[in-house]
Amino acid sequence: MKDKKENPGDLLQGTLDLLILKALAKGSMHGYGVAEWIHESSQDVLRVEEGALYPALHRLELRGLLASEWGTSDNNRRAKYYALTAAGRKWLAAETEYWRRMSGAVARVLQTA
Repeated sequence: MKDKKENPGDLLQGTLDLLILKALAKGSMHGYGVAEWIHESSQDVLRVEEGALYPALHRLELRGLLASEWGTSDNNRRAKYYALTAAGRKWLAAETEYWRRMSGAVARVLQTA
């Protein structure tokens, strides 16, 4: 079994969707921008690989949580830009509250003697 310390940026199952929606809460971005925002916001701890990111973006779009349109990136390349829908904002708010409750509960358990 692989030691978790070897890959400190591995995400807990189910958190990728939350992080993607949080990245897009401030405005539309292309996939690479989403991955970079997550990496920078986590102070270089979390890294989202393309093989996980793009299927997640597609899944979120199919669920109606994201909308997309083609545009031109900063380096003048064609890129698909993603933005939150109203349903995405609602899901993000609910999931953020759930995550805060769960992480607080885990923190309390870890603090017990």
